[in-house]
Amino acid sequence: QVQLVESGGGSVQAGGSLKLACAASGYISSRCGMGWYRQAPGKERELVSSISRDGATVYEDSVQGRFTISQDNAKNTLYLQMNSLKSEDTAVYYCAAEEYYMEYCGWAYWGQGTQVTVSS
Repeated sequence: QVQLVESGGGSVQAGGSLKLACAASGYISSRCGMGWYRQAPGKERELVSSISRDGATVYEDSVQGRFTISQDNAKNTLYLQMNSLKSEDTAVYYCAAEEYYMEYCGWAYWGQGTQVTVSS
C-alpha cells in the first residue's frame, strides 16, 4: 500500500517562498512518475507539476519559472520549491503518485494535502 505524506505548507506573503515535501512509502513503479496537484476553493483540482522517474519535468503554465519539482529517489521524497508566490497560488496542495497498470501510468495515490496561503 502506497502512502504519501506532505509537509511544508503554511502562510506566506506574496513574493515569498515555500518548499513542500512528500514522503512516500510502499511500492511505486519505476515506470511511472509523481507530481503535485492543487485545489483552490471553488475550483477543480489541477496538476501543478510532475516528474518522471528519470527526471523529466512538466509544469503548469502559471508556475513555470517560479516552481521547481525535484525528487530524491534514495529517500523516496518528492519536493516542490515555490518561489515568487502569488495570491492565486493559494490552495491545498496534494502529492500524487502514478500506478502502472495495463501498460499505462495513471494517477492512483494521493496525500492528505497541505494548505498553502499567500497573502497580498
